[in-house]
Amino acid sequence: MSTAITGHTYSIREAAALTGLPASTLRYYESIGVIEPIGRGASSKHRVYTDDDLDQLTWIACLSATGMSVSDMRRYVANGALGPDAAGEQIDLLRTQQEQLSREAESVALRQKYVRLKIDYWQAVEAGDDARSQELSDQARALADELKKTKTS
Repeated sequence: MSTAITGHTYSIREAAALTGLPASTLRYYESIGVIEPIGRGASSKHRVYTDDDLDQLTWIACLSATGMSVSDMRRYVANGALGPDAAGEQIDLLRTQQEQLSREAESVALRQKYVRLKIDYWQAVEAGDDARSQELSDQARALADELKKTKTS
């Protein structure tokens, strides 16, 4: 990331606050090579983050927020330095992440549907509608089986 420190700089605490990543995560990402070593203050030897460092950390935080694995983030950052030569692999990494997010969204939608069914079930129970409560109970059981399948896939 930074080699020469020019312009505005930030402490690790400020960088954490500005990127939304805890200081421990910033140190971890540096130690495992997700980000390059951060420049150090001449006298204090503390990490000194630049605006460029914060820009990169912000988009890394976004990748992390998508649930991308640390190893994929490391590859993504390394590929970024290669420019157009790595575009194909970058697209593959992002498409894989997009597919994972789609699967997660489907799972969330199923869980929401299950909760709605259970609310409807208990409303039917409260209203004394035995036929409706039995129908909803059967639907909830079938949906529970679907939910089990999504956890194993």
